[in-house]
Amino acid sequence: MATESYAGRAGIRLRSVIRTGAGNPWRSRPVPGSAALASMLAWVLITVTGTGFVVAMHAEMSAQSRSIARLESEVSLLRTQLDSQPDWAAIAAAVEPSVFTIETDEGLGSGWVAHSDARGSDLITNYHVVEPALTAGVSVVDVKQGDLTIHGTIARVDPNNDLAVVHVREQLPALKTAAVRPLLAQPVMVVGSPLGLGGSASVGVISGFRSLEGGAFVQFSAPISPGNSGGPVVDAHGRVVAVTAAKYVYPGAEALSLGIPVQIACNLVVSCGQ
Repeated sequence: MATESYAGRAGIRLRSVIRTGAGNPWRSRPVPGSAALASMLAWVLITVTGTGFVVAMHAEMSAQSRSIARLESEVSLLRTQLDSQPDWAAIAAAVEPSVFTIETDEGLGSGWVAHSDARGSDLITNYHVVEPALTAGVSVVDVKQGDLTIHGTIARVDPNNDLAVVHVREQLPALKTAAVRPLLAQPVMVVGSPLGLGGSASVGVISGFRSLEGGAFVQFSAPISPGNSGGPVVDAHGRVVAVTAAKYVYPGAEALSLGIPVQIACNLVVSCGQ
Protein backbone atom coordinates (compact mmCIF):
# COMPACT_ATOMS: atom_id res chain seq x y z
CA MET A 1 0.00 0.00 0.00
CA ALA A 2 1.37 3.43 -0.97
CA THR A 3 0.35 6.96 -0.06
CA GLU A 4 1.54 10.25 -1.57
CA SER A 5 0.63 13.93 -1.31
CA TYR A 6 1.07 16.80 -3.75
CA ALA A 7 0.32 20.47 -4.13
CA GLY A 8 -1.98 21.68 -6.87
CA ARG A 9 -1.84 24.96 -8.81
CA ALA A 10 -5.03 26.45 -7.45
CA GLY A 11 -3.76 26.42 -3.94
CA ILE A 12 -2.84 23.69 -1.61
CA ARG A 13 -4.86 20.61 -2.29
CA LEU A 14 -4.41 17.41 -0.42
CA ARG A 15 -5.10 14.08 -2.06
CA SER A 16 -4.65 10.64 -0.66
CA VAL A 17 -3.93 7.86 -3.09
CA ILE A 18 -4.59 4.41 -1.87
CA ARG A 19 -3.66 1.26 -3.78
CA THR A 20 -6.33 -1.16 -2.84
CA GLY A 21 -4.85 -4.32 -4.22
CA ALA A 22 -3.15 -6.10 -7.14
CA GLY A 23 -5.02 -5.87 -10.43
CA ASN A 24 -7.34 -2.98 -9.21
CA PRO A 25 -7.14 0.55 -10.65
CA TRP A 26 -5.82 3.38 -8.58
CA ARG A 27 -8.59 5.14 -6.73
CA SER A 28 -8.41 8.61 -5.29
CA ARG A 29 -10.46 10.26 -2.50
CA PRO A 30 -10.32 14.03 -1.92
CA VAL A 31 -9.52 15.22 1.53
CA PRO A 32 -11.66 18.18 2.56
CA GLY A 33 -9.90 21.47 2.03
CA SER A 34 -10.67 24.73 3.87
CA ALA A 35 -13.74 25.64 1.73
CA ALA A 36 -15.19 22.15 1.90
CA LEU A 37 -14.49 21.95 5.62
CA ALA A 38 -16.16 25.33 6.17
CA SER A 39 -19.15 24.15 4.18
CA MET A 40 -19.42 20.99 6.23
CA LEU A 41 -19.11 22.96 9.47
CA ALA A 42 -21.79 25.38 8.28
CA TRP A 43 -24.07 22.44 7.44
CA VAL A 44 -23.44 20.94 10.86
CA LEU A 45 -24.15 24.32 12.47
CA ILE A 46 -27.37 24.73 10.48
CA THR A 47 -28.40 21.22 11.38
CA VAL A 48 -27.74 21.78 15.07
CA THR A 49 -29.39 25.20 14.99
CA GLY A 50 -32.37 23.80 13.08
CA THR A 51 -32.73 20.98 15.55
CA GLY A 52 -32.70 23.46 18.43
CA PHE A 53 -35.30 25.58 16.65
CA VAL A 54 -37.54 22.55 16.14
CA VAL A 55 -37.13 21.58 19.79
CA ALA A 56 -37.94 25.12 20.90
CA MET A 57 -40.97 25.27 18.59
CA HIS A 58 -42.18 21.90 19.89
CA ALA A 59 -41.85 23.11 23.48
CA GLU A 60 -43.72 26.33 22.63
CA MET A 61 -46.51 24.41 20.89
CA SER A 62 -46.77 22.03 23.85
CA ALA A 63 -47.06 24.99 26.23
CA GLN A 64 -49.74 26.56 24.02
CA SER A 65 -51.63 23.26 23.88
CA ARG A 66 -51.60 23.05 27.67
CA SER A 67 -52.82 26.65 27.92
CA ILE A 68 -55.63 25.96 25.45
CA ALA A 69 -56.62 22.80 27.33
CA ARG A 70 -56.66 24.74 30.61
CA LEU A 71 -58.80 27.52 29.08
CA GLU A 72 -61.19 24.97 27.59
CA SER A 73 -61.51 23.33 31.02
CA GLU A 74 -62.24 26.69 32.65
CA VAL A 75 -64.82 27.56 29.99
CA SER A 76 -66.46 24.17 30.45
CA LEU A 77 -66.61 24.71 34.23
CA LEU A 78 -68.14 28.17 33.78
CA ARG A 79 -70.68 26.77 31.32
CA THR A 80 -71.61 24.06 33.81
CA GLN A 81 -72.02 26.64 36.56
CA LEU A 82 -74.18 28.83 34.33
CA ASP A 83 -76.30 25.87 33.27
CA SER A 84 -76.81 24.96 36.93
CA GLN A 85 -78.20 28.42 37.74
CA PRO A 86 -82.02 28.52 37.61
CA ASP A 87 -83.54 30.51 34.77
CA TRP A 88 -85.93 32.39 37.04
CA ALA A 89 -87.40 34.45 34.21
CA ALA A 90 -88.45 31.29 32.37
CA ILE A 91 -89.69 29.66 35.59
CA ALA A 92 -91.76 32.72 36.49
CA ALA A 93 -93.27 32.78 33.00
CA ALA A 94 -94.29 29.12 33.40
CA VAL A 95 -95.63 29.50 36.97
CA GLU A 96 -97.50 32.82 36.83
CA PRO A 97 -100.47 31.59 34.73
CA SER A 98 -101.36 29.25 37.62
CA VAL A 99 -101.13 31.88 40.41
CA PHE A 100 -104.11 34.12 41.31
CA THR A 101 -105.16 36.76 43.78
CA ILE A 102 -107.83 35.51 46.20
CA GLU A 103 -109.98 38.47 47.25
CA THR A 104 -112.77 38.81 49.78
CA ASP A 105 -114.65 41.82 51.14
CA GLU A 106 -112.35 41.72 54.17
CA GLY A 107 -108.96 41.33 52.47
CA LEU A 108 -106.89 39.43 49.97
CA GLY A 109 -104.20 36.84 49.57
CA SER A 110 -102.74 34.54 46.92
CA GLY A 111 -103.62 31.08 45.63
CA TRP A 112 -102.33 28.59 43.08
CA VAL A 113 -103.90 25.84 41.00
CA ALA A 114 -103.10 22.44 42.51
CA HIS A 115 -105.57 20.30 40.58
CA SER A 116 -107.51 20.74 37.35
CA ASP A 117 -109.82 18.53 35.30
CA ALA A 118 -113.05 18.72 33.30
CA ARG A 119 -115.02 19.56 36.46
CA GLY A 120 -112.95 22.67 37.16
CA SER A 121 -109.91 23.63 39.19
CA ASP A 122 -108.90 23.60 42.86
CA LEU A 123 -106.72 26.40 44.18
CA ILE A 124 -104.80 26.19 47.45
CA THR A 125 -104.57 29.22 49.72
CA ASN A 126 -104.23 29.90 53.45
CA TYR A 127 -107.15 29.51 55.81
CA HIS A 128 -106.44 32.93 57.29
CA VAL A 129 -107.01 34.46 53.82
CA VAL A 130 -110.65 33.24 53.65
CA GLU A 131 -111.42 33.06 57.37
CA PRO A 132 -112.97 36.57 57.57
CA ALA A 133 -115.36 35.71 54.73
CA LEU A 134 -116.37 32.43 56.34
CA THR A 135 -116.87 34.16 59.66
CA ALA A 136 -119.19 36.61 57.90
CA GLY A 137 -121.09 33.69 56.39
CA VAL A 138 -119.73 34.17 52.86
CA SER A 139 -118.30 31.25 50.90
CA VAL A 140 -117.77 32.96 47.53
CA VAL A 141 -114.51 34.75 46.74
CA ASP A 142 -113.07 36.52 43.72
CA VAL A 143 -110.23 34.80 41.91
CA LYS A 144 -108.28 37.40 39.94
CA GLN A 145 -105.41 37.51 37.50
CA GLY A 146 -104.76 40.73 35.60
CA ASP A 147 -108.06 41.81 34.02
CA LEU A 148 -109.62 38.38 34.60
CA THR A 149 -111.99 37.89 37.53
CA ILE A 150 -113.81 34.62 38.16
CA HIS A 151 -115.92 33.50 41.10
CA GLY A 152 -114.69 30.75 43.36
CA THR A 153 -116.25 28.79 46.20
CA ILE A 154 -114.47 27.89 49.42
CA ALA A 155 -114.67 24.10 49.14
CA ARG A 156 -112.54 22.79 52.04
CA VAL A 157 -110.67 24.24 54.98
CA ASP A 158 -108.08 22.96 57.45
CA PRO A 159 -107.72 25.58 60.19
CA ASN A 160 -105.14 23.53 62.11
CA ASN A 161 -102.73 23.63 59.19
CA ASP A 162 -103.87 27.07 57.92
CA LEU A 163 -105.01 25.69 54.56
CA ALA A 164 -108.07 26.17 52.38
CA VAL A 165 -109.23 25.08 48.92
CA VAL A 166 -111.10 27.36 46.53
CA HIS A 167 -112.92 25.68 43.65
CA VAL A 168 -113.68 27.33 40.30
CA ARG A 169 -115.58 25.94 37.32
CA GLU A 170 -112.91 26.98 34.85
CA GLN A 171 -110.19 24.56 33.89
CA LEU A 172 -106.92 26.30 34.70
CA PRO A 173 -103.29 25.17 34.32
CA ALA A 174 -102.12 23.31 37.43
CA LEU A 175 -98.66 23.43 38.93
CA LYS A 176 -96.58 20.36 39.69
CA THR A 177 -95.57 19.70 43.27
CA ALA A 178 -92.42 18.27 44.82
CA ALA A 179 -92.68 14.78 46.31
CA VAL A 180 -90.13 15.45 49.06
CA ARG A 181 -89.11 18.49 51.04
CA PRO A 182 -86.40 20.75 49.57
CA LEU A 183 -82.77 20.80 50.64
CA LEU A 184 -81.18 23.38 52.89
CA ALA A 185 -79.81 26.32 50.83
CA GLN A 186 -81.72 25.18 47.74
CA PRO A 187 -82.80 28.21 45.63
CA VAL A 188 -86.53 28.97 45.51
CA MET A 189 -88.90 31.60 44.15
CA VAL A 190 -92.13 32.98 45.62
CA VAL A 191 -94.93 34.10 43.30
CA GLY A 192 -97.99 35.92 44.59
CA SER A 193 -99.79 39.20 45.23
CA PRO A 194 -97.99 41.24 47.91
CA LEU A 195 -100.29 44.16 48.81
CA GLY A 196 -102.49 43.03 45.91
CA LEU A 197 -99.73 43.40 43.32
CA GLY A 198 -100.47 40.24 41.35
CA GLY A 199 -97.76 38.44 39.42
CA SER A 200 -94.96 39.51 41.76
CA ALA A 201 -91.92 37.26 42.22
CA SER A 202 -89.03 37.19 44.70
CA VAL A 203 -86.07 34.83 44.96
CA GLY A 204 -84.20 33.33 47.91
CA VAL A 205 -83.04 30.03 49.36
CA ILE A 206 -84.33 27.45 51.80
CA SER A 207 -83.06 28.70 55.17
CA GLY A 208 -84.25 25.98 57.52
CA PHE A 209 -87.07 23.79 58.82
CA ARG A 210 -89.10 24.79 61.86
CA SER A 211 -91.69 23.32 64.19
CA LEU A 212 -93.90 26.12 65.53
CA GLU A 213 -96.99 25.69 67.68
CA GLY A 214 -97.17 22.06 66.68
CA GLY A 215 -96.96 22.76 62.94
CA ALA A 216 -94.15 22.06 60.46
CA PHE A 217 -92.79 24.96 58.43
CA VAL A 218 -90.19 25.56 55.74
CA GLN A 219 -88.13 28.70 56.33
CA PHE A 220 -86.90 30.60 53.27
CA SER A 221 -85.19 33.92 52.56
CA ALA A 222 -87.30 35.21 49.64
CA PRO A 223 -89.01 38.40 50.86
CA ILE A 224 -92.79 38.30 51.33
CA SER A 225 -95.41 40.86 52.34
CA PRO A 226 -99.11 40.82 53.30
CA GLY A 227 -100.94 39.44 50.30
CA ASN A 228 -98.34 36.76 49.55
CA SER A 229 -100.15 34.36 51.91
CA GLY A 230 -101.29 31.25 50.08
CA GLY A 231 -98.96 31.69 47.11
CA PRO A 232 -96.55 28.99 45.93
CA VAL A 233 -92.89 28.64 46.82
CA VAL A 234 -91.34 26.89 43.81
CA ASP A 235 -87.98 25.25 43.15
CA ALA A 236 -85.69 25.57 40.13
CA HIS A 237 -87.94 23.16 38.19
CA GLY A 238 -91.11 25.15 38.88
CA ARG A 239 -92.44 22.58 41.34
CA VAL A 240 -94.23 23.82 44.45
CA VAL A 241 -92.32 23.00 47.63
CA ALA A 242 -94.34 25.07 50.11
CA VAL A 243 -97.37 27.33 50.58
CA THR A 244 -96.41 30.85 51.70
CA ALA A 245 -97.89 31.44 55.16
CA ALA A 246 -96.11 33.95 57.41
CA LYS A 247 -92.89 35.69 58.33
CA TYR A 248 -91.03 36.72 61.45
CA VAL A 249 -91.45 40.41 62.25
CA TYR A 250 -88.87 41.83 64.60
CA PRO A 251 -86.75 45.02 64.61
CA GLY A 252 -83.73 44.38 62.43
CA ALA A 253 -84.96 40.97 61.21
CA GLU A 254 -84.91 40.44 57.45
CA ALA A 255 -86.11 37.73 55.04
CA LEU A 256 -87.34 35.26 57.67
CA SER A 257 -90.25 33.82 55.72
CA LEU A 258 -92.25 30.68 56.47
CA GLY A 259 -94.21 28.26 54.31
CA ILE A 260 -96.30 25.14 54.89
CA PRO A 261 -94.71 22.06 53.28
CA VAL A 262 -96.69 21.30 50.14
CA GLN A 263 -96.88 17.61 51.06
CA ILE A 264 -99.20 18.52 53.96
CA ALA A 265 -101.57 20.31 51.60
CA CYS A 266 -101.52 17.53 49.02
CA ASN A 267 -102.10 14.82 51.63
CA LEU A 268 -104.86 16.56 53.59
CA VAL A 269 -106.90 18.97 51.49
CA VAL A 270 -106.42 18.41 47.76
CA SER A 271 -105.10 15.97 45.17
CA CYS A 272 -101.99 17.62 43.69
CA GLY A 273 -100.22 17.12 40.39
CA GLN A 274 -96.81 15.51 40.59
